[in-house]
Amino acid sequence: MAELPKRYDPKSVEPKWYQRWMENGDFVANPNSSKPPFSIVMPPPNITGVLTLGHVLNNSIQDILARRARMQGFEVLWLPGVDHAGIGTQTAVEKHLRRTENKTRHDLGREEFLRRVLAWQDKHGGIIIEQLKRLGCSCDWSRQRYTLDDAYVAAVQKVFVDLYRKGLIYRGRRMINWDPAAQTAVSDEEVISKPQKGNLYFVLYEIVEEPGRFLEIATTRPETIMADTAMAFHPADKRYASLLGKHAWRPLAREKIPIIADEAIDPEFGTGVLKVTPAHDALDFEIGQRHNLPIVDVLHPDGRINCPAVPELDGLERFEAREKAGELLRARGALAKMEPHENNVGFSDRSDVPIEPRISEQWFLRYPKTEEALAVVRNHLIRFFPEHWEKVYVQWLENIRYWCISRQVWWGHRVPVWVHRTHSLVRPEVLPRIFLPNLDSIGEAGGKEVSLSGLKTSRTFLRYEELFRDDPSLTIYAATTDPAEITQLKRHGFVQDPDTLDTWFSSWLWAYETMDEQTRKKFYPTSALVTAPDIIFFWVARMIIAGLEFKPGKSDRVEDNIAFHNVYFTGLIRDKLGRKMSKSLGNSPDPLELIDKYSADAIRIGVIGTAPLGHDILFDEKQIELGRNLCTKLWNAARFRQMYGPKGEGEINPAHLTDDDKRILNALDRAIKGISDSLDKYEFAGASVQLQGFFWGDFCDWYLEVAKVQLGGANDERKRNTLAVIDLILERALRLFHPVMPFITEELWHELGFASYFRPERGGLTIMFAPWPELFTLEEKQRFGLTDEVERAVADRYRLVRLLRNLRTERKIPPNKKLQVVYHHRNHGIPDEDWAILCRLAGIGEVTFVQEYQPSLGEALIYPPFGGKLFVPLATDVAAERKRLDKEITKIERDLRAVEEKLENKSFVDRAPAAVVEEHRRRLEDFSAQLQKLKQARESLN
Repeated sequence: MAELPKRYDPKSVEPKWYQRWMENGDFVANPNSSKPPFSIVMPPPNITGVLTLGHVLNNSIQDILARRARMQGFEVLWLPGVDHAGIGTQTAVEKHLRRTENKTRHDLGREEFLRRVLAWQDKHGGIIIEQLKRLGCSCDWSRQRYTLDDAYVAAVQKVFVDLYRKGLIYRGRRMINWDPAAQTAVSDEEVISKPQKGNLYFVLYEIVEEPGRFLEIATTRPETIMADTAMAFHPADKRYASLLGKHAWRPLAREKIPIIADEAIDPEFGTGVLKVTPAHDALDFEIGQRHNLPIVDVLHPDGRINCPAVPELDGLERFEAREKAGELLRARGALAKMEPHENNVGFSDRSDVPIEPRISEQWFLRYPKTEEALAVVRNHLIRFFPEHWEKVYVQWLENIRYWCISRQVWWGHRVPVWVHRTHSLVRPEVLPRIFLPNLDSIGEAGGKEVSLSGLKTSRTFLRYEELFRDDPSLTIYAATTDPAEITQLKRHGFVQDPDTLDTWFSSWLWAYETMDEQTRKKFYPTSALVTAPDIIFFWVARMIIAGLEFKPGKSDRVEDNIAFHNVYFTGLIRDKLGRKMSKSLGNSPDPLELIDKYSADAIRIGVIGTAPLGHDILFDEKQIELGRNLCTKLWNAARFRQMYGPKGEGEINPAHLTDDDKRILNALDRAIKGISDSLDKYEFAGASVQLQGFFWGDFCDWYLEVAKVQLGGANDERKRNTLAVIDLILERALRLFHPVMPFITEELWHELGFASYFRPERGGLTIMFAPWPELFTLEEKQRFGLTDEVERAVADRYRLVRLLRNLRTERKIPPNKKLQVVYHHRNHGIPDEDWAILCRLAGIGEVTFVQEYQPSLGEALIYPPFGGKLFVPLATDVAAERKRLDKEITKIERDLRAVEEKLENKSFVDRAPAAVVEEHRRRLEDFSAQLQKLKQARESLN
């Protein structure tokens, strides 16, 4: 066994082991294995993405689950992949084109533009995969998938056609969210509400029938006044009842518009009168539908004003037009006043610009299996961690709306629909089935499926001639992926719909379409999903629906078709000031730089240790530094063990176990249970705290210091037994650490000779397949003498050491200065060996044992937990020390009263966030403990 270097060098260790794991196929899942399955599908990062702290958190958690499952005896599939990121990737390429060639995608044409995107993807794509490998992710890279793989594309198109033929996908003209920057529709879930400061404009509309009388309305968007097609008030609002049926003059693009009444109007907002703009507001659109109002669109797709009737505004950017419209209204005497106003504005999640509600003809999906998707979560076939996300999920499903699935981008899954408008060229034999929209009901599914070759005449099956006799301009939509049918369609003048599908429409198949049939049979449903809560609707809910609708499992049973059993929602990583990480704020560090500086293991445990279940994470680089220090502690503990020779082959001899040996074995047993329970509950921060507390605290800070006394003694059998205990602790600690810190644990597993302990079936000696540590059996506890009495006795001695260490801190005694103490007890009965350990741990130079003692003024008095009194003579200015302690006691009492008053305030406890209240309770405990110590120290000076 080679001697370990003095310092751990992760830059040489990490790439060495990752390459070896890959070469040995340690991450590859075997669908023919007899082991029980454990599977995770990676939330696919964008193809052109780079590693962020969010990726570090998410993938570290997945790796912990995967590595621990291997140690528990599961056959593990962690399936990785990347997403084509339709809007994001296209936007990046378009920006590059404008910057380098001053061209748009329309200048290039679709075919050439897509060729450029592919080139961009080849150059910039896949970087994040290599970065995830640096993090130590144990994915089955042989199964890496991409949302534009040929097989995956075919699956997405087949699903579209199936849903289309079931009448669940339809084409309709509806109010959608329009992204003027990307110039595409986005779904409701892709709109983020942000508070924005602006102005409230109070505009005057003159009554046509009563010249000189005006209606005053309040609006935040005067640039859309030209699209007003009515004025509206609540039917119960008596202020305006006499105006019903009359008209008002629209002040911009002057025209008279009707005055109507509608119950959707809020009489309390502004003046209680609303200008109705059906083309640019969802509520106004609904009002317009109820009252058959015309729809006037005054915006170009890029957000510029499209209104030649008002040349001063025509062509202006929308926010520039807002200010200009205010000026025009003022100049025309139509602006009563203007006030500062803050309201919530919907922003596109894709391009971070305010969206525009807009009437548009798009493809929509009416969600199937929503009741079933509610049931599997309510009945806990699928469990959410933390549980409170169940309520959010249920609320969304109970109020679910149609899904706008088409996007006006070129990069992505093209809609598999073929369109024809010139029906004279179409013959009955072109396709067995087509879709005829019901244009009488805008935005509703209501289409008829008809047979072109059928001869029946009925409401469902019509003759070809009857289809187009009344409306020869009617559009035909034919959905298919069959090559022969597509050839026929092209031959008869059909062209493919230019739109692509929402990226999430491909992602909702990710849980099962990433697997071949054999793999799916073994590993679907998946065991767990780790994701962020902000995509609970985008992805999680839709994957659940997809599994229930398309039934990819081994049977038709619901439990065989849920997408996953458990879903863990990570928190959002914020900086230590609570701000969201962003490049613009400069508070988002580069994870690769952190790995270079501290190691992959350090960043993993540093981030995991601050990830409490259900809460956001406050990131501080010091956490990563603590992770590195933990690696150093682990390394130094291993080097300490190496000082005493190679790993012993003998077992622990219970006859030679000291109370301290028994105490550390008990602590190990508690750690195994606590860490295992925490990981079972997805409480990763709790597992990390227990892991570090046991190894750094119980083992390194206490037991190894005790071991130095035992190893320095004359009893050889005791020495051998102490080394056997250390070997057992180190070997099991490495296994406990491995899922969180895979690299350093693998290195020490081999360097300390533990690889020979376990010989896994794969033939390798990696720690990855060593069994997860188990609790001591009852027989082992009895054999080792692991009793509560022993635990209490050792705990009492350790508490005395803490009291003496606190005394050093309070009295500012240098660490290298040995304490001279007097122990006053009638019959102390403590073995000399235990006193030797106490002296080493507490830095005591000499102990005088007395049965009678008269202390001098200024001596510190400590009451050991096991009885008697311990006096520590100190060279202290007693008067100055009393004054210092009195001052500290006064301050702590003041702080304690302030916290008590807060917690006694019922309003504060009821209304403050739970985390804030809990923090105050923790401070109350801390202040109380500090006050007790200070008073004890003050008393010792009397």
